Amino acid sequence: MILYNLFPLLAGPFSRWHEHFARAAAMRFDWIYINPIQKLGASRSLYSISDYFQLNPAFLDPHSAAAAEEQCRAALAAGHAAGLKLMVDLVINHCAVDSPLTREHPEWFVRDHEGRIVNASCDHNGEVVVWRDLARFDHRHSRDAEGLYRYCLSVAEHLLSLGFDGFRCDAAYQVPNPFWRRLMHDVRARHPKTCFVAETLGCTLDQTRETARAGFDYVFNSSKWWDFHGWWLIEQYNLIRETAPSISFPESHDTPRLAEETNGNLSALKQRYLFSALFSAGVMMPMGYEYALRKPLHVIHTSPADWQRNGVDLSDYVARVNAIKQRFAVFREESPTNILPCNNPNVLLLWKASAKKRDEALLILNKDPWNHQDFYTDHFRHYVQAGAPLRDVSPEHPLEYLHEPFHYSLRPGQGIVLVTERD
Repeated sequence: MILYNLFPLLAGPFSRWHEHFARAAAMRFDWIYINPIQKLGASRSLYSISDYFQLNPAFLDPHSAAAAEEQCRAALAAGHAAGLKLMVDLVINHCAVDSPLTREHPEWFVRDHEGRIVNASCDHNGEVVVWRDLARFDHRHSRDAEGLYRYCLSVAEHLLSLGFDGFRCDAAYQVPNPFWRRLMHDVRARHPKTCFVAETLGCTLDQTRETARAGFDYVFNSSKWWDFHGWWLIEQYNLIRETAPSISFPESHDTPRLAEETNGNLSALKQRYLFSALFSAGVMMPMGYEYALRKPLHVIHTSPADWQRNGVDLSDYVARVNAIKQRFAVFREESPTNILPCNNPNVLLLWKASAKKRDEALLILNKDPWNHQDFYTDHFRHYVQAGAPLRDVSPEHPLEYLHEPFHYSLRPGQGIVLVTERD
């Protein structure tokens, strides 16, 4: 799964989405992930949904005579015509606190000891973050659990009827596993190819693993926050990988823009996308990353006016990285992965071996996006098991021949991607 996140507030009306779909397809993405598109509550946050069966008027073309759903279906059809599959956020942990649902079905919501509706929240770095504009559904103890379930199922069915092929399940770890198992079973009974991806950011490793066990096709991993030095990411990866494949990302709509964090360092953007794409089975890139946009994606304030090109274009680089991912099985699965010792602590040696094919790979990555770093080995057989020759398939500056001993000065952030096949 090679995901391009079309952020709808940045993309604008449905009628303009086709240009973003075409660009994503040209960069060899195969899936589009779209944040919520339904009618919002008073806070205007994309994740504060007031009516699940009406579309956000911000995405409608005021000059079109077509009905709202027709405009949406036409946009998604353009994505399919470009060879893409499309997923949308399925937000069923909470709704807008001012949604009519809170009045029509008060029994569907979590209540405090005084009977007030409880807001949705999460744990962020040990602190509880509460969203006052969100009302939390009570999937565990509702007096009308069946009614709530049937409503959520109808929401999923409605989104599929618009043309979506799958769901990113927002705050999936906060919804009980039996609920997800039943929902996925019932949806797939009618739509067998529907994809379900669990959003698990901010939860513990145990919560991620438990959520994955519900039957999700993918979960998101935490590689975005890895500093290339500690072992925690590899430990997490190996604990989860046999339960469900995962998706990496260099940034998301919940994080600052990497171009802003690195003050426009393009080597850092290339480094992080290469690592994200090759580390795990899936990868996601938000729109604008290819142009090194700096303004963060905001669930309320982002607008099409923020789509300001600045002369940077990494599209060709992203396409070449995605082509590597598509070509070699070892980069399309949760394969056995390990960090190997290196004589230069500023160079990452990441070894991967396919569990399904004969592919084996070695990523030699300069951790430093600002300076050159030297890498030396007397023999590559220290690192790989295969007897076949290694091939350099790097997205930039590939070497036609690998001399041994091998001594190379890695450019800032540069990655060398070597592949071979086991006997």
